[in-house]
Amino acid sequence: MKLTVVGGGSTYTPELIDGFARLRDTLPIEELVLVDPAAERLELVGGLARRIFARQGHSGRIVTTCDLDAGVEGADAVLLQLRVGGQAAREQDETWPLECGCVGQETTGAGGLAKALRTVPVVLDIAERVRRTSPDAWIIDFTNPVGIVTRALLQAGHKAVGLCNVAIGFQRKFARLLGVSPTDIHLDHVGLNHLTWETGVRLGGPEGENALPKLLAEHGDAVAADLRLPRELLDRLGVVPSYYLRYYYAHDEVVRELRTKPSRAAEVAEMERQLLTMYGDPSLDEKPELLAKRGGAYYSEAAVDLAASLLGAGGSPYQVVNTCNRGTLPFLPDDAVIEVQAAVGVKGATPLPVAPVDPLYAGLTANVTAYEELALEAALRGGRDRVFRALLAHPLIGQYAYAETLTDLLIAHNREHLAWA
Repeated sequence: MKLTVVGGGSTYTPELIDGFARLRDTLPIEELVLVDPAAERLELVGGLARRIFARQGHSGRIVTTCDLDAGVEGADAVLLQLRVGGQAAREQDETWPLECGCVGQETTGAGGLAKALRTVPVVLDIAERVRRTSPDAWIIDFTNPVGIVTRALLQAGHKAVGLCNVAIGFQRKFARLLGVSPTDIHLDHVGLNHLTWETGVRLGGPEGENALPKLLAEHGDAVAADLRLPRELLDRLGVVPSYYLRYYYAHDEVVRELRTKPSRAAEVAEMERQLLTMYGDPSLDEKPELLAKRGGAYYSEAAVDLAASLLGAGGSPYQVVNTCNRGTLPFLPDDAVIEVQAAVGVKGATPLPVAPVDPLYAGLTANVTAYEELALEAALRGGRDRVFRALLAHPLIGQYAYAETLTDLLIAHNREHLAWA
């Protein structure tokens, strides 16, 4: 089995490597290829990756290359984890929206749209090259904004499934609080990427007992503290929202916070400098503790589980993924990409039935879905007016004066990445 990671020079890759090594019985990789245009960085990450495999007794071969076509040729699965523009572009995404009093964030709002515009054309080019060299390969997209990028891939006819670590993070957290194994937790997880709610926490499977009321009653304070939302809000909702919902439910509070502290991009950039120095140490043969602060917890477990199921190597029968709606949420178009529990196998992901969604969540989901459709149109076709329409449609923006100003700021800060600008 050959698996390729595009964006393999990421400082986060050792987390993925550690998962591949630990879970080799679930996903028996014979060749792992790390592809990245940053050669020096790639060699540092690749060296540590080989040492991690050796320490854990994994017999698979790790190859590093800057040649995308060579890297994806003959691959059974290709994982996408790239960041167009790097942390410097992320820093911009997190700062210029604040000039209009809007949230600066890399996956939602104006910053999220900027990332989508930079990313979608690059991902589609990569996917076409995968299709030419390895037409049967599955593409697993972990590149943000996952919902928009996955929708672009699926609309172009690629074999693709989107992946996020929010659900597996909740699964692990809830299991600890309830004193059960993570495999005993099945989430009723519904919404869009980075816009989801846990409407049920079932024990033992999709039809199991719903432990969410017990979880909120006995551990509501801990859950609320993690989300940085009031306990009273969770009690009134009766569900657990993704922490990304804080950008909606406490927008002005978040903006005030962001204006008074360094950006997350600046924090991550400093962390990356430290990590790359560590990776260059030939005695290091395990992921360093600092990597846990980098983000993306449990991504490796989720990635292994998904790849194993898609490639017929095992894996869990039900997983939370990003895939086509196909009537699952009747208030959304069939080609919308939703994030829900799905049955995953060699033919792809089939969403499980979802109970009727409360209008409180359905309304916001429909609104953001409309924005994502306009965002994808802007990413595919370009043009100032399409960018403006997408920004005007986003519920975190909405006012025409903000949309006008943010359109100009977005284009000014991303001109080098926009072929049409």
